[in-house]
Amino acid sequence: MKLVIQPEDGPEALLAAIRGAKKSVEIIIFRFDRADIEAALKAAVARGVAVSALIAYTNRGGELNLRKLEMRLLEVGVSVSRTAGDLVRYHDKLLIIDRKLLFVMSFNLTHLDIDHSRGFAIVTRSTRLVQEALRLFEADSTRTPYTPTLKDFVVSPVNARQVLGEFIDKAKKQLLIYDPTIADPAMLRALGDRKKAGVEIRVIGHVSKQHPGLEGRKLAKIRLHTRTIIRDHEQAFVGSQSLRAIELDSRREVGVIVREPSVVSGLLKTFEADWLASAPAVGEQAASETIELKKATKDLAKDLVKELSTLNPIVKEALKDAKAGVGESALSSEDLKETVKGAVKEAILERVEEAVKESLAAT
Repeated sequence: MKLVIQPEDGPEALLAAIRGAKKSVEIIIFRFDRADIEAALKAAVARGVAVSALIAYTNRGGELNLRKLEMRLLEVGVSVSRTAGDLVRYHDKLLIIDRKLLFVMSFNLTHLDIDHSRGFAIVTRSTRLVQEALRLFEADSTRTPYTPTLKDFVVSPVNARQVLGEFIDKAKKQLLIYDPTIADPAMLRALGDRKKAGVEIRVIGHVSKQHPGLEGRKLAKIRLHTRTIIRDHEQAFVGSQSLRAIELDSRREVGVIVREPSVVSGLLKTFEADWLASAPAVGEQAASETIELKKATKDLAKDLVKELSTLNPIVKEALKDAKAGVGESALSSEDLKETVKGAVKEAILERVEEAVKESLAAT
């Protein structure tokens, strides 16, 4: 078992695996803009490798690109399937080589994720995990039900809530967490209980205001995209699902729980370095920079609000996410308000990020 760390390791491990494939490649895609990886897939087909791609039916703002990718891959002989529309989103990222080597990735196959974001991939030849990943790939490709058989292969919405809840509950000394948004009430309660029991909890990411006793630290210099929990220096979860209701209960997300000492050690080393680098800034210059950043973000947000309406696709997608997160359960008015606010906030933040990137590219 090996650990790939982004952005430090780049696409090399993925490219080497695809280029070394002899019989088959199975790949699940949510977002994609890597010409080098696309070229490697095409070259694999040209040398007789059976390449199968399962592509998400949608992603926010990128559905047209997914359809164009499907056509390009079909033209060169890749077998292409599209995920069903029964879940809010198919957000998992897997790569399987020759049915023997598995990549479980927290990052998308994009320049933003690989070159500019903190992400991890677990690379394993474990027959158990490879076969389970193949079962999931086959089920989602043929749009048939998937039933998990392994507890260390974490799949939303089928077993993630139970497995991750138990993973947190078993912490005795420490939980180190990367998570863009921790907001699920049950997970927040579990983390709160562990903290009361004396477990040290540190979060790089955002923690919902629903639990003021836990605070997150913003990742410095690079974007945060991984979802990772390191427990007691002994085990770790790496995957695509945040501790949010919608990602646990209404989306296809995949992760693994690992015990390999070298992998856990690599995750620990990276977390500690990121934690130190992300320490709250002090001094007049830092304060001034923070004020300027807040002002710029506020001005951009005002412009975006003017564009938004109930017919705007961003809001419609956010409301769809919120509805799926609520499901059939009865929520208080306060809980419902928090759920909708969270979904809309995520949508707006993603739009802000896109706008900032476009602005920087133009300068």
